Amino acid sequence: MNLGLPEIIVIALVALVVFGPSRLPELSRAFGRGMREFRKAVSEMEDRIEAESQPPPPRTDAQDALPASPALTPPPDSPAAPAQDAKPDAKDAAPTPE
Repeated sequence: MNLGLPEIIVIALVALVVFGPSRLPELSRAFGRGMREFRKAVSEMEDRIEAESQPPPPRTDAQDALPASPALTPPPDSPAAPAQDAKPDAKDAAPTPE
């Protein structure tokens, strides 16, 4: 679709008559913002498709040695892990029958 100068002038005159001189700048700004957002969205989509179509980088030996998922148990020195030689508190212990 090729628009020459005469076609653009006719479109501008029709827009001026339909919308009036007071609303035309507001509509032009809104149209410009919409076009900018559309171009940004298209650019982001192209970048995303391009990034997904590229093969992943080759793995190194150090990456092969790492576990696939982190361990679910806390490390032994964390406060959440119980101490190995700790005795249970009196309130935590089961009552002894008398």
